[in-house]
Amino acid sequence: MKRVLIIGAGGHAQVVADILLRMHEAGADLTPIGFLDDNPHLFGEWRLGLPILGPLAAIDAVDHDAVVIGIGDNRTRQAIYERLAACGERFVVARHPSAIVAHDAVIGAGTVIAARAIVNAGAHVGVNVILNSGCIVEHHNRIGAHAHIAPGATLGGAVTVGEGALVGIGATVLPQCAVGAWSVVGGGAVVTAAVDDDLVVSGIPARPHMKTPTLIPSQRRARVGV
Repeated sequence: MKRVLIIGAGGHAQVVADILLRMHEAGADLTPIGFLDDNPHLFGEWRLGLPILGPLAAIDAVDHDAVVIGIGDNRTRQAIYERLAACGERFVVARHPSAIVAHDAVIGAGTVIAARAIVNAGAHVGVNVILNSGCIVEHHNRIGAHAHIAPGATLGGAVTVGEGALVGIGATVLPQCAVGAWSVVGGGAVVTAAVDDDLVVSGIPARPHMKTPTLIPSQRRARVGV
């Protein structure tokens, strides 16, 4: 039985914990053992029957077999994933039993697939991605590492979503369109043409209205609890 640590203890981390608990109930060979979070006010508290064991720096002191990151912010999640991967940590895929994933879909390590998400034939999902509740990833999509497809978002066939991009709640990306790396598609937007890297787009049809901020490395080292 794989003992899985959840990195972070905020709202998204608790969703991840619930997914792992549901997987365990459904017979998966894993069990969540607790959270690590850098907020000292949370140490010793419990969420969903699981303890908050301490900060990320204490990871080597906790016996475990694998980890999954429960942090919504894409840049923070990327930084922590790369840090842990460099240390040799193993990542599990957290897949809710109600999610539907095609047999030939490729799902990268550390990805979270929430309740009622759908991943259709030929889709390729990178590492450390969030496919949130009820989203639809249609056939032959390509989702880059560290991206987030938010609740209720729909990606038509053969869509490409770049590394670290966010497709917001209820947004739609029409077939064969591309969303560039680290771009943000606003909630409810409809993407009808390619979105360049590092853009924020919104509306119907989606139009750019600003560049996403470029963070310096020190700004990317946000607290695990974010």
